[in-house]
Amino acid sequence: MAAPATSREAGQDAHELKRHVGSVGLLFASVGSIIGSGWLFGAMNAAQTAGPAAIISWALGGVMILLIGLCYAELGTMFPLSGGVVRFPHIAFGSTASFVTGWITWVACMSVAPIEVEGALQYATKYAPFTEKHTVADGASVHTLTGLGLVVAVVLMAVFVVINYVGVRWFARINTVLVWWKIAIITIVIIAFLLTSFHAGNFTSAGFKPQGWHGVFTAIATSGIVFSYLGFRQGIELAGETDNPRRNVPIAVIGSVVATGVIYVLLQVAFIGAMRPQDFADGWAKVSFTDDFGPLAAIATFLGLTWLAVLLYIDAVVSPADTGLIYITVTARISYAMSRNGNAPQALSRTTNRGVPLVSMLVAFVVGLFLFLPFPSWQQLVGFITSATVLSFGSGPLVLAAMRRQLPDHERPFRVPGGHVIPFLAFWSSNLIVYWTGWATNSKLFVAVLIGVVILGITYVVHQRREEPYDWAWRAGSWYLPWLGGLALISWLGDYDGGVGVLHFDTAIPVTLVFSAAVYWLAEHVRLGTEAVEHNAEQTRAEAEAEDEAVVPG
Repeated sequence: MAAPATSREAGQDAHELKRHVGSVGLLFASVGSIIGSGWLFGAMNAAQTAGPAAIISWALGGVMILLIGLCYAELGTMFPLSGGVVRFPHIAFGSTASFVTGWITWVACMSVAPIEVEGALQYATKYAPFTEKHTVADGASVHTLTGLGLVVAVVLMAVFVVINYVGVRWFARINTVLVWWKIAIITIVIIAFLLTSFHAGNFTSAGFKPQGWHGVFTAIATSGIVFSYLGFRQGIELAGETDNPRRNVPIAVIGSVVATGVIYVLLQVAFIGAMRPQDFADGWAKVSFTDDFGPLAAIATFLGLTWLAVLLYIDAVVSPADTGLIYITVTARISYAMSRNGNAPQALSRTTNRGVPLVSMLVAFVVGLFLFLPFPSWQQLVGFITSATVLSFGSGPLVLAAMRRQLPDHERPFRVPGGHVIPFLAFWSSNLIVYWTGWATNSKLFVAVLIGVVILGITYVVHQRREEPYDWAWRAGSWYLPWLGGLALISWLGDYDGGVGVLHFDTAIPVTLVFSAAVYWLAEHVRLGTEAVEHNAEQTRAEAEAEDEAVVPG
């Protein structure tokens, strides 16, 4: 997943770029943001989890993300604001919802720089022992950081902070070139694999769907599939800077997911077809070959495409560095914005004379380092990021449903058809993706959510002691408690990665359906009134303009 950074977040002058991004530019930005490090590992991980049926996993994952993206396309044209993922819940449900969404989004974004470092070091194991291979319970393999890898990971994270502090303006100038590079590399890989070696028998010789539908759905959440699509939010983040939001935002969101979905499916087909039968002789779950720490480069090598392997090893450093660098800034902007809203410590909103939110950036750096301990490999961290990001996106469909009652006459340059059908399916999809991630990963995510609840309580006490008037809109945000609590319970009861196994495929689908419907109804029932929503919308616009003037990284 690549960086959903706005041009302002990359250090550009807001006044220079505002309303100057056209439809092609917005679509290009979204496609470039989606294609990040995920594709370097996703094809291998998905094949291990679902076998050749990983093709279905990529297609279904794309459809589910598209449903979520459609909701944000409507919201993004109603309120073309930077950072809409966090701002929309504040408008519809108030400060409590804004805080929880902001916290989950911060956790998700804060995790990206560490995973990009892990991805780069895994491919760099070709040159030094940065990672070592381990076999996990299901027979699949992961590459975890060694002592040397941890040291280098810390150094790389620090480099990201330093560059953001002193030189991200320069980096922004070459970002467009890097986007072209990423698109070109993945296209070359697909064509080269398909033309050099294609074994049609690979798709059926060991079973097309060896792990059944359980494997197909697990792959969507844990193999890097959803993770590889999440950059679609770029079309939303840049909504305030495009010259025609009515036309350009839907084109960017829908077009980017569809285009990259086709690319990813073709890559999975090319990957499976290029493998030698002996590589999966012990079953797809135990796929293994020399230098599989960099799977695509390893295949290029044994196909005799040495030049392509070199390009992939270079890309494995360039793409993650591009994404990780920008996400340090994105994470700092989120905590900065929460502080400006009054529901996070004020120290996080302090900026240097260069306009850099240094305290927020250092917090993201330190907390990011701790993630290397419970998630010492790319494969282990990707599920956590997927669940966290999808949770942050999950509020969008509920916001859309609420706003159709709160602001029925508000201009909607783009309107999602079908009434509540797509918003509900999008919300259900979010819950299913989290469920399929499995309890072993989700338990850590919900611990992070609980930490956020504690911080929320501390922030509330601070406001009370200072006798500062602040409307938390507790009732309007009360749906978050049964949503997150119920989702944690369902995940624990499931049979995915550490669950107790009470729920299985035939029972989990209807249970999550009914659960999603109940939370969907509750959110609509407790939503803010029209007057409060109009006030929040105006306040949010003013805050967004103030942040654009105050925060200019680099």
